[in-house]
Formats: sequence, C-alpha cells, structure tokens
Amino acid sequence: MKAPKFEESFTQLALLNQPQRQQVLAALHPAAGLDRVVALIGEIRSKGRCCPDCGCERCHRHGQANDLQRFRCCACGRTFNDLTGTPLARLRHKGKWLDYLETVLDSRTVRSAAKRVGVHPNTTFRWRHRFLGRVKDDRPERLVGIVEADETFLLESQKGSRKLDRKPRKRGGRAALRGISHHLDCILVARDRSGQTIDAVTGRGALKVSQLVTHLLPKLDPQALLLTDANAAYPAFARAHGIAHQAVNLSAGERVRNGAKGAIHVQNVNAYHRRFKEWLMRFHGVASRWLSNYLGWHWALDGGRVTSVEQLLRIAFGVINR
Repeated sequence: MKAPKFEESFTQLALLNQPQRQQVLAALHPAAGLDRVVALIGEIRSKGRCCPDCGCERCHRHGQANDLQRFRCCACGRTFNDLTGTPLARLRHKGKWLDYLETVLDSRTVRSAAKRVGVHPNTTFRWRHRFLGRVKDDRPERLVGIVEADETFLLESQKGSRKLDRKPRKRGGRAALRGISHHLDCILVARDRSGQTIDAVTGRGALKVSQLVTHLLPKLDPQALLLTDANAAYPAFARAHGIAHQAVNLSAGERVRNGAKGAIHVQNVNAYHRRFKEWLMRFHGVASRWLSNYLGWHWALDGGRVTSVEQLLRIAFGVINR
C-alpha cells in the first residue's frame, strides 16, 4: 500500500466501533507475531552467524524466502537462513511460535495448546519436541559443595510406537515384575544445596556404577560431598573415584543426621522427584523416548528459571543460559 493511501486509512481507525477494532486487531495479530519472531531470530542468530556447511563466518545477504533473510557463504557459495541446521528448520506458521511458547510456559497439554494457538494437535506435538530438543542441554556445568543424588523410577512407555517389544497394556498399567526391573525407566537426579540440578535417564532397571560414571562424574566437583541413600552403587562409585560420600539409611527410618559440613539428608532431591512426577501427571503418560525432553522442560520451569518466550526461543537455538 502506498503511503498516501495508508495515511488516509490510518486516520479512519478512530472512527471504528469496538467490534470493528477487535476485528482489525485479530487480523493484525498473526502478522505482528511473525514480525516479532523474525526480529528475535535475527537478534539471536546475528552473533556467531556462520555457514552451516563449512563454518565460515563471512557471508552476504542473498534475498528473502519464507519471511526470512537468506545469506550466501563467501567461501563455499551455499545459501542458508537463520533456521538452517537448527531444530526449528522447516517448521511452518512462524507467526504462531511465540503464542505456542506461551503454552509451553503454562505446561499445557498437546490438545490444549493446539486449541489455544489454532493449529492441529500433531503440529503442537511436533513443535513441542523441536523446541524442547535442546532444553535438556541447559544444565549447570558443575555441582559443588554438598550434593544430593538419588534415583527414581517410572514405568517404561512405548506410547506412539508402531512396533512394541512386549505385549500391549492399558494406559497406565503396572510392571509385569515386582520391584526394580527392566520394566522401569531409571531417572538419576543430583542437586546441590544452591539448587543447581542435573538429571539423566540412565536406562531401564537398577542404577549401575557405570551409569554414575557416565552421567554424574563429569558434573561433580572433585571437592564435593556426595549424599545418597543406601544404594550400593553410590559407595562403590565414590571409592573408585575418590569422592567424599555419606549415606542415609532410609529403609531403616533414618531421614536426617548431623554432619561436619551440614545436615546429611536427601530431602531436596526427593522433593524434586515429587514435583516432577506431580507435574508430569497432567500429560497422562509420556513415551520413554521423550522422557529427557520432559526432564529438561520441568527443569526450565522449576523455581521460575525460564519465565519468557524469548528465553525459551534462545534455548531452542542452543543459546544456553549459565
């Protein structure tokens, strides 16, 4: 629209009644959402923008496509945009992304989010795991001081799988074997007294020393004091790697005892288990293959760590908050 015609139309906006103003706002909302998300993508990717093929940082503008600026690499000649090579590449309806991220902050289910945003439930499910794919990497580099560690278990789920490696069961259900078995997913959570937390889906069945070496050792400060329950894997792990360790015997009724560096207990990490399981109940069961994404989602929301859609979008691009 040419400027004189726009100015003429703009002056008539004051004459609109309330239903007409609402109609205009509804028509402009998707375009405004698109402009905002395109601006945020450009801001996030402007620092460190490089060719996804050869890694060269020298590029020049090369037209536009699908509402995004395209670039051409000065070294290899490949063209790309700011979504190329990211989990968000080839996703559509960019104007609705920020509205969808609001539903992520509200922990809405797939169907509830689809209704709120105005897209198909399959789309919101696809978006959920594209946007959350890198949230699980947003973790502290080190746990220091007094570190509590404990594992919890969820019934394994092959929800959504076309082929099962067992007989199907009704949603929910129970493990076929009593106690800790290969029918349960093991989730390891370690948390220091400042609230920094790491977690990992270690596999199915009981926790093993090798899994502690893989998931806990790289994140544990050498001077940390490790507090656990009486699981035999923890003292074996601590002895093998020279880590100070104290255990509480929960099965014998021991909950807290005094130590030289402070109270010896695992109540903080157990409270985190409880909050995660209560939060997870709204989704009526999640597939084991996506469990690490849900752990990352809960960690982002727990304690108000992530409070804006801009923060979530940055994490989706791999811009990790430290």
